[in-house]
Amino acid sequence: MTIQTGSLSDPTVRAFVSAVNNHDREGFMALLAPGATMADDGSERDLADWTDREIFSSHGHMDVDRESDGGRALVVRYSNDVWGEMRTRWSFTVDDGRISHFETGQA
Repeated sequence: MTIQTGSLSDPTVRAFVSAVNNHDREGFMALLAPGATMADDGSERDLADWTDREIFSSHGHMDVDRESDGGRALVVRYSNDVWGEMRTRWSFTVDDGRISHFETGQA
């Protein structure tokens, strides 16, 4: 059963999911702390390149199935135009309302 975006516990993560699903690049970027980083399947990636390719250019969408760690860890059915739908995990480091690091990968 999908958790509605508005019901996600952590307000910053909730805004992240909303920005992804609404294809709001500006809102997404505003959530990131200066120097923010990310990893995909355990490998550090160039954040700007990865988000453009995996989220914005390919119409990424997150359907959250489960949250833990106060809403900073998610299990998601993630889909985009390149890979289709896959079950993924996401974890976020949030400092002062901004994301300094996030990780994703196969769940």
